[in-house]
Amino acid sequence: MFQSFDDASEPAAGPARLARLRARLAAEGLDGFLVPRADEHQGEYVPKAAERLAWLTGFTGSAGTCVVLGDEAAVFVDGRYTLQVREQTDGRAFERCHLVDMPPSKWLAGRLKPGQRLGYDPMLHTVAQVRRLEKVCSEAGAEFVAVAENPVDAVWDGRPDLPVGAVQLQPGDLAGASAAEKIARLDAALAKAGVDAAVLTQPDSIAWLFNVRGSDVAHNPVPLAFAILRKGAPPQLFIDGRKLSNAVRSAVADVAEIAEPSGLTPALAALGAKAARVLVDPELTADAIARRITASGGTIVEGQDPVLLPKAVKNAAEIAGTRRAHLRDGAAVTRFLHWLEKTAPAGHLDEIAVAEALERFRAETGALKDISFDTISGAGAHAALPHYRVTRASSAPLKPGEIYLIDSGGQYEDGTTDITRTVIVGEPTAEMRDRFTRVLAGMIAISTARFPVGTSGAQLDPFARMALWKAGLDFDHGTGHGVGVYLSVHEGPQRISKLGTTPFEAGMILSNEPGYYKAGEYGIRIENLLLVTPAEPLAGGERPMHGFETLTFAPIDRRLIEPALLSPADRAWLDGYHAEVMARIGPFVDDETRAWLAAATAPL
Repeated sequence: MFQSFDDASEPAAGPARLARLRARLAAEGLDGFLVPRADEHQGEYVPKAAERLAWLTGFTGSAGTCVVLGDEAAVFVDGRYTLQVREQTDGRAFERCHLVDMPPSKWLAGRLKPGQRLGYDPMLHTVAQVRRLEKVCSEAGAEFVAVAENPVDAVWDGRPDLPVGAVQLQPGDLAGASAAEKIARLDAALAKAGVDAAVLTQPDSIAWLFNVRGSDVAHNPVPLAFAILRKGAPPQLFIDGRKLSNAVRSAVADVAEIAEPSGLTPALAALGAKAARVLVDPELTADAIARRITASGGTIVEGQDPVLLPKAVKNAAEIAGTRRAHLRDGAAVTRFLHWLEKTAPAGHLDEIAVAEALERFRAETGALKDISFDTISGAGAHAALPHYRVTRASSAPLKPGEIYLIDSGGQYEDGTTDITRTVIVGEPTAEMRDRFTRVLAGMIAISTARFPVGTSGAQLDPFARMALWKAGLDFDHGTGHGVGVYLSVHEGPQRISKLGTTPFEAGMILSNEPGYYKAGEYGIRIENLLLVTPAEPLAGGERPMHGFETLTFAPIDRRLIEPALLSPADRAWLDGYHAEVMARIGPFVDDETRAWLAAATAPL
């Protein structure tokens, strides 16, 4: 199994570890320290060696920060984790704060005193984050101090080693473009931007650029590495040589200079010595990297990671591979849903057993490399927690009359999947049917949207919410995120959310996942992945338009639908979608599942 259901949280150890850290800070002349949930690459997924926040506080969520002062400490999380942080941290040692209502900058502004020294690890905070916190410290008369060695590491006994997962080459017929072609394209982009170099810190950007994949972090097939793009010269790749076989090293050496990670700092200094203009993404790049460049005489030019947009716009080979992966995955999910409907009423299943079953169905494809994230498997009240992570201690049974939600995905060499289905065990209430149908209407509204070229996710996001808004309801997460191709399941810069400002381009892949959550009772989310495509021109139309192609094929639980709440157009879309599910998935499943699928996809 790819997923562990053990609870790695150690809240009881928090106070003692906090005391040891404070003693270390005092010895180093620091009055406080920031402990983010981050590594040197600023990614969502980090290796065990970088789980400093979890080690110190017990909180194991994917986003958060702890601020430690001499007599106070606080953990800051967003709305996904407000319940989890209370369960996993000791409230006597750590105040729990909502990242939006009380961000670290605001919390610190009310506590820092003139002359105090607040420490931070400059490899674990981005340029933009440091800029904001320096301002807070300055206004309080305090000093924001970059440390050479992380004090958490000094008191963390048994800290894991950094990973050295083997790197593989991504086949050219799946990548759709050679590394040399991608590098040439980016070299032209550097020239156009008027810069001499660009620093890449995102592992998925580097994996895409060099057509490699790795295994350094859970569920993301990427190697941890840094790279420097140089105008008119081969790029430099900084990676632990133990990850590279002779064949991989030879292939990468044809297009890049390879060095150990320790070579990054001298390379940055060399750029500075040449007075180079260096492109740095302030939202993704560690503060230490930018400081090294400027301290050596270079000039920072702030801008977006130049790989993000080319990576987000998939080429023909990546799109074809993604379509294949979704048919394979859809067949596995359909077999699972048939099994679940047969098995759940007996009352012997719990959240872990169901998540493990879905992983087995995916593994039986013979093509599964990994799951694409820890499966969200929530029954009853747990389904109301959008980012619930089941553990052996929390695993709840599936009970008649309750909703069950499963959000999961697979990593295949030709594509990455992400799908959510919400089903009923037994009979739903009228309210459940109402809420499910409103969520479905929002999902259909996004699926069927036509929009002018240049439209961004913030402009489409209300489509997903309108049916809920009409009933005085809403959901607190974004409607959709970008998705990679055998890369990260969460990919930027595209997204469907109130904050999504990147215009959509044909070839981008996004999730479409509106929801509704009734705290303590049930939750609903329906998710398909979509491909941005040019829309067919309409007679009399005056502007070029985009639309979406649905990539995900698996039945939606008809037992939870209230047909009267759907418009005729919505009902037609659902019937058409289900007919396509039957046509595409039917040939890939066994006879018993096919018979069940025919009933599950029958017209409303």
